[in-house]
Amino acid sequence: MLRMDAKARALKVQRRFLGMRWPVAVCLLVVGATLAAEATAEPADTLWDPQRYISVEEVKPGMEAYCLTDYGVDGVEKFALRVVNVVYEIEPGRDAILVMGLDERFKHTGVVAGCSGSPVYIDGRLAGALAFGWTYSKDPLYGVTPIKEMLQVGSVAGSDQPAAGSRGPAFSFDFSKPIDLVAVSARVKSTKLFNIGSTGAATRLPCPLLISGLSPASCEQAASQLEAMGFAAAPGLSGSAEGESNGSPEFTPGAALTIPLVAGDIKMYVLGTVTEVRGDRVYGFGHSFLGYGPLNLPMAGGKVYTVVSSVMRSSKLGAATDIVGSITSDETAAIYGKIGMTPRMIPLSIRVNHFNDSTVRTYHCQVADNESLAPQLVPSAVSAAALQVGSLPPDHTVEYKAAIDLKDGNAVRFANISTGVELSEPISELMGALVLLMNNPFKTAEIESLDFDVRISPKNTEAHLWSVDVSNTTVKPGEDIEVTVVVESYLAEKKMYRLTLTVPEDVAAGKYQLLLCGVYEYENFLRKTTPYRFLATNYRTLIEALNDALSVERTKLHCCLVLPPEGIMLEKAQLPSLPETKAVIFQNDGRALKAQPHPRWIEKTVETGTVIADKEIVPIVVEEK
Repeated sequence: MLRMDAKARALKVQRRFLGMRWPVAVCLLVVGATLAAEATAEPADTLWDPQRYISVEEVKPGMEAYCLTDYGVDGVEKFALRVVNVVYEIEPGRDAILVMGLDERFKHTGVVAGCSGSPVYIDGRLAGALAFGWTYSKDPLYGVTPIKEMLQVGSVAGSDQPAAGSRGPAFSFDFSKPIDLVAVSARVKSTKLFNIGSTGAATRLPCPLLISGLSPASCEQAASQLEAMGFAAAPGLSGSAEGESNGSPEFTPGAALTIPLVAGDIKMYVLGTVTEVRGDRVYGFGHSFLGYGPLNLPMAGGKVYTVVSSVMRSSKLGAATDIVGSITSDETAAIYGKIGMTPRMIPLSIRVNHFNDSTVRTYHCQVADNESLAPQLVPSAVSAAALQVGSLPPDHTVEYKAAIDLKDGNAVRFANISTGVELSEPISELMGALVLLMNNPFKTAEIESLDFDVRISPKNTEAHLWSVDVSNTTVKPGEDIEVTVVVESYLAEKKMYRLTLTVPEDVAAGKYQLLLCGVYEYENFLRKTTPYRFLATNYRTLIEALNDALSVERTKLHCCLVLPPEGIMLEKAQLPSLPETKAVIFQNDGRALKAQPHPRWIEKTVETGTVIADKEIVPIVVEEK
């Protein structure tokens, strides 16, 4: 179809320009012929060998066939199949071969996740790869992607090279509003990267995402998080595959092909099968992974330990070997990689100090540098590492700090405390920051390294305002307001704090509000009064907004006397002393930069060591001096 379209376009160009002066027409025809030649330079033309491959047109129902795959017994083995039929145009421009498994093991396990890419041979020639099946099917019925379609993957000029940069944002957000990391992370968590179809329908074979390097319970916890993304996630086996350090694996049809999304002390790898190898080029899966086209993901071999048989869907259990190349193209019919290419990876260090563990554990990992995957894989790895020795008790406090260092010298760094809500707050902040850095319309941040430290204690540090006393609710400019606050902490003695605020000399007579609150109400106050602090209008202000949003400490008691606005704000430029006669000029609706009132308040804070969850508002009357 692609060749016919390209030729038709070339003929159309020819007819259009034949009437022009011949030098121009000849030049344009040469250009058009060159473009048409590039469009038709498919691997199927250059790699197709009728002695090696069999076309769909040659396949007939009832023909004997076999596939090569690894069931974890004797390495790559041959499994007998029979051709059921050929389905033309199963999707626009795509055909499929239906085959039935005849081997007793195929009949026992049914359709197996991880068999994606297992090469199918008919008449001694490669016909394609196992690619889809039917959940709860009583028979091992598979759909096969034709090899000719698979060989066309990576045919676009330059697609055999790792993607030089980001393919563009995987998520889109409204940057006209102040950033809200909790809302951003909730949006990401609710977005499925994969949709393998409904039960009972023909679906592509899932490639299992196996997790290892942690305790079984911790791996299961990470698997449940990643399943929400659409992964067929499952705990794997700890340790490394045999031969991991023996250099490049010998990729052969039917052997394991893995995508190590997280490598190192914590491992998360997608498991499929090699279909075909031509020199340093590897084709596998028989279907897409993410369906992104050009991309850059690590490629490795693997070892299959066994097949776990299940009534719903059986799955291969295995491990990845060393990374030896890059998956550079991910299309509908297959994934395509090159041995020797270096994938982009993000160094990740996780340090966990758990009250129930005598050892402070440090995990060193590498995470695939991908704008869709990394913002979700990193928090999953952090969460799993933090829960390595067990779940958090009902009463707990989490102290954490993170450093996201960027290659351009910028950084997003934050430290805080959370209590009674498990890891939801640090994970939301980490995920939100990563997804905005890697998915914004200004400039994709290139991450140099990620470091995350977490300390977990068996105590509850939540607190409430027990009482608030103000020395005088009626004052004059220049006078002090004495505030006494008693804070009640969980299962602890009450604590008293005293703060003094001085009313400015230039405050006009009137009624004002004195706000006393903890972190959550203070964040709401900042978003309402200073939304410009959390707005991103370019890459620089995005970094600033993230650091501002993550800098509010949760253990502070805030006391704020809210005053009338003074001056104006132009984006983040503060002009608090601008006379009203000049401020009117900037408030013209026709100006590109919209002016906003400059907020004003007097604030005092005190460290409490607790997380105060509520607020108190006291009316204050300022009289004429």
